[in-house]
Parts: sequence; C-alpha cells; structure tokens
Amino acid sequence: MVSDFLRRTSRPVLQSLARGLARLGFSPNLLTLIGLLLNVGVGVLLLPVSLFDSLDGAVARYTNRVTKFGAFLDSTIDRYEEAALFCGLMWYFATIGLRQEVVLTGVALFGSLAVSYTRARAEGLGIECKVGLFTRVERIVVLALGLILGLPLITLWVLAVLTHFTALQRIWHVRRVTTDEHR
Repeated sequence: MVSDFLRRTSRPVLQSLARGLARLGFSPNLLTLIGLLLNVGVGVLLLPVSLFDSLDGAVARYTNRVTKFGAFLDSTIDRYEEAALFCGLMWYFATIGLRQEVVLTGVALFGSLAVSYTRARAEGLGIECKVGLFTRVERIVVLALGLILGLPLITLWVLAVLTHFTALQRIWHVRRVTTDEHR
C-alpha cells in the first residue's frame, strides 16, 4: 500500500536523522514531546494563516479592486492550500503508521473538495449555494482546534463525515431550487 511505500522510501532519511538526533542526546520521549509541541504549533498557526488568507478579498473590496479573475484565482488557490494541508497530514500520519488517520484525512479531503465543487458548479448554473453546515471556515477552525487539543482521530472523523454531509446539503439545495423552477 501507499503507507508501506512511504515507509520504505523514507526509511533511509529517517534512519539518518535518527542517528544524528541520538548523537545529539535526544531521547525518544523528548522527540515525542517535541512532536506534540510542533503539532500544537501547527494548529495554533493554522488559525492566523487562515485569517491572513481572507485578507485578499477584504483588501480588494477596500481598494475597490474586486475582479472576476481575482475571485476565481482566490477560490482556486484556496483549494490548493486546503489540499496541501490535508496532504501534509496524510504524509505525517503515513510516516508514523497511523493508517486510519491517513484514510480519514483522504476522505475529509475529498469531502472538502466536494463542498467547494458543489458550490462552484451551482454558481456556474446561476444558483447561489452558500448553504451547508461545514463551509471552509468551519473546516479550518475544527481542524485547528482538533490539532491544538491533540484529538486528530476525532477531528478527522468529524471532518470526514460533515464535509460529505455538507456536500449533500448543497446537492439537495440545488435539487430543490431547480425542481421549484419547473413548477
């Protein structure tokens, strides 16, 4: 599987790093605690980074430089950023052998993309589609809090289920709106 491949290909790098860290006097327990601090740091940093990401639209509106291309570019880059975040988590979980977390991260990633796609496709049809429980803001806040609190498995289950639920809410919304058009 992918995790076996990642483990095999990363083993030489990890062994080299392990040798160096052991020579420097790092114990396994110290590395565990450093890993915890780094994961909490990622969760804490995720919130201001996400806030920064929303500044482009605010600056565009403030300076009266809102453009269709700017909105398109922002939405597209948002998908890359979110996918990169999930891929980073998948890589991390794969390297430490947490298969369930790898799978749940992938499921959450697909759900996240489905939420964005359903809105984009609906709006391409001229239907406003901002409905749903788990928009990007909620996904980022839950992910950040889950990482800060050290609850990645629970967080990933929430994301995996509620992203798909939100996509279904949007599908239902579009179905309802388009069905009402024919009455």
